[in-house]
Amino acid sequence: MKMLQSTKDFIPSIHKEGYLIIAIFAFVTMILFSFSDTLGWLGTIALIWCVFFFRDPTRVTQTGENLVISPADGIVQMITSSYPPEELSMPQKEMTRISIFLSVFDVHVNRIPVNGKITKLHYRPGKFFNASLDKASVDNERQSVCITRPNGEEIAVVQIAGLIARRIICDLKDDQDVLAGERFGIIRFGSRVDIYLPTAIEPRVIVGQRAVGGETILADFGDEQRVIKGVAR
Repeated sequence: MKMLQSTKDFIPSIHKEGYLIIAIFAFVTMILFSFSDTLGWLGTIALIWCVFFFRDPTRVTQTGENLVISPADGIVQMITSSYPPEELSMPQKEMTRISIFLSVFDVHVNRIPVNGKITKLHYRPGKFFNASLDKASVDNERQSVCITRPNGEEIAVVQIAGLIARRIICDLKDDQDVLAGERFGIIRFGSRVDIYLPTAIEPRVIVGQRAVGGETILADFGDEQRVIKGVAR
């Protein structure tokens, strides 16, 4: 039993979107070995990286109706004032936008930032500029999500494709009830996730800080409330 548990700790859980790609990498690696050991080992390194990229670890999310949890792993690249995506039909007033940049070495599974209901979904084709650029929020391919909190307040989460990202996966549906920390999609490969919050909410993170999806608290709608519980998701 201990050996089985150790194996589970060593081998990461894999997101379902990675199965086919990992299988392709494994098949190509076997072909490369038939030509030369050098090529085969290069393929093996690429295969290990592919498995690493699609890892889907369990995260412990602090519970609390007012908490805003990071939707992605990565570096907090920008905290700025901006208008929410027009396609979400939210009031066009300035909000605080927190941008999290994901490198090809980060976990790319995205998570719900707040408890609430999905009230608007919109996919928009676009370009593939480097996700670290500010214009990526406007010009790049993106999937925008509006979440309405139980008190009626709206926030937006946007999955943004990057320079080498070519596929955004969003498993959400209209009118779906969601909980903070739940998985909702993945972006292949390097990318960015933006979250739009009311300007009155003070971020708890700073530019340059590393965020952990499903765990890092980005903000708190009621800072006077202390969080004492968590749940694995």
